[in-house]
Amino acid sequence: MSVRIKKGDNVKVIAGKSRGAFGKVLSVSPAGSRVVVEGVRLIKRHTKRSQSNPDGGIIEREAAIHISNVALVTAGENK
Repeated sequence: MSVRIKKGDNVKVIAGKSRGAFGKVLSVSPAGSRVVVEGVRLIKRHTKRSQSNPDGGIIEREAAIHISNVALVTAGENK
């Protein structure tokens, strides 16, 4: 299956809990047919202390969604 959505594209979520949200594609995984969209499907990740994150704690970040649940947006469509 050919993937037409690429990193940096603007997309609209057309299905799921975040339906109607717009965002930029942060990463694409063609093998799993999944994409990570900025500001969509935020999850809370519990992290241990480390040098890069000395406090540890709960971090909120985006999780992947299936590529069939997003549609490519043209320039004037995201209003």
